[in-house]
Amino acid sequence: MLDFDFEPSRPSWSKQLAVFDLETTGLDLRQSRIVTACVAVLDSNGLTTALDEWLLNPGVDIPAAASAVHGVTNEIAAAQGVAPGPAISEIVEKLRELNKSMPLVAFNAPFDFTILKSEAIRHGITPLDPAPVIDPLVLDRAMMKYRSGKRTLAALCQDYGVELKDAHNSTADAVAAGLLAQRQATKFPDLDMEISALHSAQVIWSDEQSLDFAQWLKKQNRPDYQAELGWPIKD
Repeated sequence: MLDFDFEPSRPSWSKQLAVFDLETTGLDLRQSRIVTACVAVLDSNGLTTALDEWLLNPGVDIPAAASAVHGVTNEIAAAQGVAPGPAISEIVEKLRELNKSMPLVAFNAPFDFTILKSEAIRHGITPLDPAPVIDPLVLDRAMMKYRSGKRTLAALCQDYGVELKDAHNSTADAVAAGLLAQRQATKFPDLDMEISALHSAQVIWSDEQSLDFAQWLKKQNRPDYQAELGWPIKD
């Protein structure tokens, strides 16, 4: 098959992307454990050229609510999952190596990268310091400040015309996030900048978005909410 670059005018950062997603035992960034993970590479046409997947036995109970989202039960994890320590080491090293030559894409990056850091520390592994990173959620909020409806991965994929066949499957979500980033690169000329500059911009944009959300909640009679800053990792 001939390899044509159908989007030659896209920013160079979008021509090869490493995509990353986790499914976990919960939403707590410090206590949740990894259940499944995917790291893949997309070429300039959005085709998957490399793929690594992991199913872990997290060593703790997978709540029924989490299993209902990603489909992995305690029984499946016990029967088919690998030990978390070696798997987390593999995930970190795979991302570290890929990040030397391409951006890492993660939708709502602080969720995945903060949990990965917490897990690495838990197992005595040197944490990943991801950079550059592309976060399609931060990009959408920056380029489309006012949007009706939700900004879930599924909702944004529908808006940008990206197919998401199996939401909350780590591989499907990772690949969809990469395709979404490539669509955004085509749609918004303001994203045509050097990748280091775009990474730095997202650090600022993410904090601004978190503070704006906190202000909005205060207007909704939720004055106790405190914005947690930090991107792509919340320390």
